[in-house]
Amino acid sequence: MYKGKKIVVVMPAYNAAKTLRKTYDEIIEQQIVDKIILVDDASNDETLSIAYSLPFTEVFVHDKNTGYGGNQKTCYKKALECGADIVIMVHPDYQYTPKLIPAMATMIGNGLYHCVLGSRILGGYALKGGMPVWKYIANRFLTFVENVLLGAKLSEYHTGYRAFSRELLEKVTGDNNKSDDFLFDNQMLAQIIWQGWTIAEVSCPTNYFAESSSINLSRSIKYGFGCLWTALLFRLAKMKLIRSNLFCGD
Repeated sequence: MYKGKKIVVVMPAYNAAKTLRKTYDEIIEQQIVDKIILVDDASNDETLSIAYSLPFTEVFVHDKNTGYGGNQKTCYKKALECGADIVIMVHPDYQYTPKLIPAMATMIGNGLYHCVLGSRILGGYALKGGMPVWKYIANRFLTFVENVLLGAKLSEYHTGYRAFSRELLEKVTGDNNKSDDFLFDNQMLAQIIWQGWTIAEVSCPTNYFAESSSINLSRSIKYGFGCLWTALLFRLAKMKLIRSNLFCGD
């Protein structure tokens, strides 16, 4: 399943000093990852010094904070440059367990899928794992609307646990995804669906605790409206009422 495939884990890091080593240790325990790429987005804690101490890890540093989406763009670019065949994004805040890496890599490595998401909703893990009720309700509402407008049937669009094939990443990253903030995730999925790729999901337990990264209410509202706008642009483009660079790239 992995034979001949180079598996690279990318970690977009920002102030993750308290959880980085624990996340790293669990990634290594899976025994299938060839390389870890960590991109530090101008952290102001000990993230960078810890990252430099981790074996099998290549560290890149942003001099200025580029945002979550900007960090991902660097992650994927560096992963492709080092010859990755399968790229798995794992947040270094330990919100998502790295124990699913083998399952996600297998689904891509055997050629069945080119994109796999770790879903907090499948299996009912979100609330059990401590997701705030208001975030859960917002997640369910946004996902329902997005499924209607995008014509998909995903359990959620807002997980940060994602795996991609090289073939897919070469076609959906870059300038076609405009946002450098959290909306980048949503734009990327919309583009994947637009191009006709099938997205798989695996049930993922998750943990919400003080050290986990999160966005505040105002940014969450902005993100929510951005998701709805992206989905609406998708639907209008499908109806041939407009043409959007977001969906018309290679």
